[in-house]
Amino acid sequence: MILENKLNITDQIELAKAEEKISKQKARQLFDSGDIHKVAVGTFAGLAKFAT
Repeated sequence: MILENKLNITDQIELAKAEEKISKQKARQLFDSGDIHKVAVGTFAGLAKFAT
């Protein structure tokens, strides 16, 4: 059983792939904009920039 999610995906593997893609897109956006240098390394706040 999979928990409800913002993407409304019910397949666990499909959800993992979608989340990975979103995370990589956010990382790319941070890198391209230069904001990657403002991220606090090794902190939850820094990780949240990629995961939210």
